[in-house]
Amino acid sequence: MPTDSPYPEMKKSHTMAHTGRPWRDYKPPPSGPVWAIIQGVGSYWTLAAAIELGVFDAIESLGPTKVGPLADHLSVSGPHLQHVCDSLVTFGFLDQVDDIYELTETAERYLCTDGAASMAALVRVAPGPLANWERLAETVRTGHVAEPIDDDPAAFYGPLVQATFPTQLRAATRLGLRLGWARRPGMRVLDLGAGRAPWAIAILEQSPRSTAVVNDWPDVIGLAAHTVAERGLSDRVEFRAGDFHTIELEAASFDVVVLGHVCRTEGDELARSLVARAFGALKPGGQLLLADYFADHERKQNPFGVQMGLTMLANTKRGGMLTNEQVCGWLRGAGFQTIRLLEPIGFNYVYVASRPEGTVQ
Repeated sequence: MPTDSPYPEMKKSHTMAHTGRPWRDYKPPPSGPVWAIIQGVGSYWTLAAAIELGVFDAIESLGPTKVGPLADHLSVSGPHLQHVCDSLVTFGFLDQVDDIYELTETAERYLCTDGAASMAALVRVAPGPLANWERLAETVRTGHVAEPIDDDPAAFYGPLVQATFPTQLRAATRLGLRLGWARRPGMRVLDLGAGRAPWAIAILEQSPRSTAVVNDWPDVIGLAAHTVAERGLSDRVEFRAGDFHTIELEAASFDVVVLGHVCRTEGDELARSLVARAFGALKPGGQLLLADYFADHERKQNPFGVQMGLTMLANTKRGGMLTNEQVCGWLRGAGFQTIRLLEPIGFNYVYVASRPEGTVQ
């Protein structure tokens, strides 16, 4: 049999002259997309292992290096480490020339623990518990997550809010430059489900004399208090521990309300209710900042938003994908006007919606 074609049996009988299009009836599609997903598991755990071993921080400290000195520095097996480093080269996180490895700019910025926008701590916690992914088929069958992170929020959200703080602070700071917080002194801010309070902190650091009410679970809010103190803002912040669906909120009292990456865990009904609570807490003319990862209406143009929704489905009781149409429905239904969607940094979108002037409770 001839070997100059992957499908020699089709060479004469299945040309366009004989059959036209489509080819899919005669020529199998490549298996590459399936292999990409299979190898994605190994790629993720390779990156997680590299961060756990300190590979990126070590190369940052040593400078361009061969595997031997790097292995000695990390006290690990040289041959095993070389496999990891070669894989990191294929990911675009290391460069290698003449067996000397060095960091790429991506690794310097995102994967070193002191990087300008470090995601090193986020890599391990962002997908949620591994056991929930292993049980995803059962979750889909039953409609229930076996071990939802909602059952022990402090255990999961404590590490998560630590890891997400640099990214969210950067997003909030960039947004503030666009919205002109520096020109709006003396605002009163409400940050619901604040984590380490990156959004409230960004506003207070840009807006003179502004104050904030910061809310989260009792076991999480201490992280916010510590971070606020580190940045010298404790005298401008009040902390209110509790469930953001039920804590007491003063009506029409805040200039800005923040819902930063909380709506996707709540499900449609509770998220809609939360947006309505935010509307009620705002002064006429006040703004809601609703930050999250959103999918398009057809759920196929923004893979990141779709996949984040699946992460919520796999790990939470009510969470899932948020579409732009869905969120705009919440905002309009609550009474918001002048709705804008901004992207202060890549993949991080924020709806900025205003309560109309002259509205009353």
